[in-house]
Amino acid sequence: MTEELPLFPLQTVLFPGGLLSLKVFEARYLDLASTCLREKRPFGVVALRKGQEVRRSGQDEPGAVVFEDVGVMAEILELDGAQPGILQLRCRGLRRFRIERTHQRADGLWVGEVETLPDDEPIAPAEAVHETVRGLANAIASLKGKGVEPFEAPYRFDDAGWVANRWCEILPIPLAAKQRLMELPDARVRLALVDEFLRGQGVVK
Repeated sequence: MTEELPLFPLQTVLFPGGLLSLKVFEARYLDLASTCLREKRPFGVVALRKGQEVRRSGQDEPGAVVFEDVGVMAEILELDGAQPGILQLRCRGLRRFRIERTHQRADGLWVGEVETLPDDEPIAPAEAVHETVRGLANAIASLKGKGVEPFEAPYRFDDAGWVANRWCEILPIPLAAKQRLMELPDARVRLALVDEFLRGQGVVK
């Protein structure tokens, strides 16, 4: 089963359960935000392989924008429209989806026909990666000490997928690597790869 989903291509990878702040000023995305709020429906965040987030003029030229086949649905949690013509959105990642086909509307908005992918099954982190779990707790405490709240509570340290996703959001790794990690269907494999990276960097012993 597929469904139509409005798409927001970005130079970032959104993970299920992750938070995303967006500054929206293009007409196509202002309309998108209004529609999603009014109809209580999500939109799709997809990482760009090629092209810009902001359209230069008219519709995007054919081939000028290329985005990944797998993205994450986002719901709007908060909206601030204090500045005329600009919306500040705070969003949360929901489920992953795979794009079957896309088209671009006359107003420039990309729309995808998508298939929803299964959520990570709740599964405890393997004993071998417990130091990586503790490392995330320490990272959260450190960020909170600086006045930064990077993740939404409750913190699920007993869930391998949640731990892996939160690490992926803050690790200094290339966009393509984050995309591949997000796409992995096995949460324990995703966390094991994060653990391997952290040990290689000396973050976890």
